[in-house]
Amino acid sequence: MAEKKRGNQTVKFEKCPYVIGAAAVVGQKEGQGPLSSSFDVILEEDMFGEKTWEKAESKMLKEAMLTALRKSGKEKKDIDLVLSGDLLNQLMSSSFMARDLHLPFLGLYGACSTMTESLLLGAMLTDGGFAHNIIVGASSHYCTAERQFRMPVEHGNQRPPSAQWTATAAGAMIVSEKEADLSKVGAIDDRQNVFHPRNIRVDCGTIGKVIDAGVKDANQMGSAMAPAAVDTILNHLQDTGRTLDDYDLVLTGDLGYIGKDIAADLLIDAGLDRESVKRKYDDCGTMLYYREEQDVHGGGSGCGCSASVFSGNIISRMNRGELNKVFLVSTGAMLSTISPFQGESIPGIAHGVVLETC
Repeated sequence: MAEKKRGNQTVKFEKCPYVIGAAAVVGQKEGQGPLSSSFDVILEEDMFGEKTWEKAESKMLKEAMLTALRKSGKEKKDIDLVLSGDLLNQLMSSSFMARDLHLPFLGLYGACSTMTESLLLGAMLTDGGFAHNIIVGASSHYCTAERQFRMPVEHGNQRPPSAQWTATAAGAMIVSEKEADLSKVGAIDDRQNVFHPRNIRVDCGTIGKVIDAGVKDANQMGSAMAPAAVDTILNHLQDTGRTLDDYDLVLTGDLGYIGKDIAADLLIDAGLDRESVKRKYDDCGTMLYYREEQDVHGGGSGCGCSASVFSGNIISRMNRGELNKVFLVSTGAMLSTISPFQGESIPGIAHGVVLETC
């Protein structure tokens, strides 16, 4: 009997696993954006001392996971499992990170929805008694994504105004069956102020469906993913009996400026209160960069976009008491390097996880 299932797509955690550590590592461009103070590491150069972009991305992910582990007060021997994914073929960044960490590993692919997919599955495994402590995370890199899905950066191809900028970023969290010992963690300095962390737990999660709006333009990722985000949000609210006003923030992953506007309109058309949507809803792709000054066109995207914003900015704001209950919804475009050439459209998916302070 599925005692923890709520409605059609949502799971409610009985023991409410805790997020006891989180870290975000970002590139130069991301470090120059409005959220710079909440990131743990900002690269001085996006190669990160490596010979290839792909090796740099893997190193970023490893650094994020080790930093989150250190902040949690746990040691490597305490970790039962690593859940992670990225955008590269055969999950190159995550697989090579796992090779270096030498811990049990499950690779995940949800495109840019991978951060909440890993967090959701990590919470399910912990709540189900299958693990004590799990590292979850995701990464992306502008240059690796350009090389695989579009053109190498050396090509200098023109990007249309609707195109989004793949974040050079990685985020990681430690999901644990037990709350953090805050007496050992101490105060945290995020370069804005010093604050004392709070316990943060995973309340529930909503598993998304693949939704295809028929969009075929790879430079319109926000348009392709917005319907999936809206579907997950609406099903979550129906499954839980909640409203947007039950949350301090509902945050989608990387719809960017165009996708965010589409999602907001669709939520209002579905009957949600217009003012609540304006007050409660935001998107990581619109938060990560300065729109005009940094010339990111349609906004941020990539696995690392939501991963770094969640693991950096959102966790910091929850620790400071600015946010108490947040619904995180990462969005992903489920295309491959082959599917556009076969005339396929771009399906989208979105997974949601609720974090709350306690």
